[in-house]
Amino acid sequence: MSLSKNIVEEIKNAMRAKDKVRLEALRGIKSALMLAQTEKSAGSELSDEEELKILTRLQKQRKDSIQIYEEQDRSDLAEEEKAQLAVIEGFLPKALTETELTEYLKNLIAQVGASGPQDMGKVMGRASKELTGKADGKTISAKVKELLSA
Repeated sequence: MSLSKNIVEEIKNAMRAKDKVRLEALRGIKSALMLAQTEKSAGSELSDEEELKILTRLQKQRKDSIQIYEEQDRSDLAEEEKAQLAVIEGFLPKALTETELTEYLKNLIAQVGASGPQDMGKVMGRASKELTGKADGKTISAKVKELLSA
């Protein structure tokens, strides 16, 4: 089942369960998907990769909001964002652990033939594409920099 159809079903379930936080998060996802679909072109479906990018963007927005709310001592708003973040993350693939990420990047560096920091662009291009939704870009970048500097 495509993500869009799955979201519609989940919205119906959240309405039946009267789960306002989940419903709000799901409607936000549906809105972002529909907006991207209309921007792309009328009537065409989004690819799985495009849907993942949208979910990843929504996830990052929630994390940024949580950080800002916590800095401003607004725990009430931060908790609401955390609940919505949990819903969004439920549709993303399982995130890689630090060990898994390190192993993956070591293999990728060997495949690409990167030898130092000057080759970071080669590694980041493939890593970012292949790890969409599985790891944060900031985390990938920091780990690649660490591995190439060693």
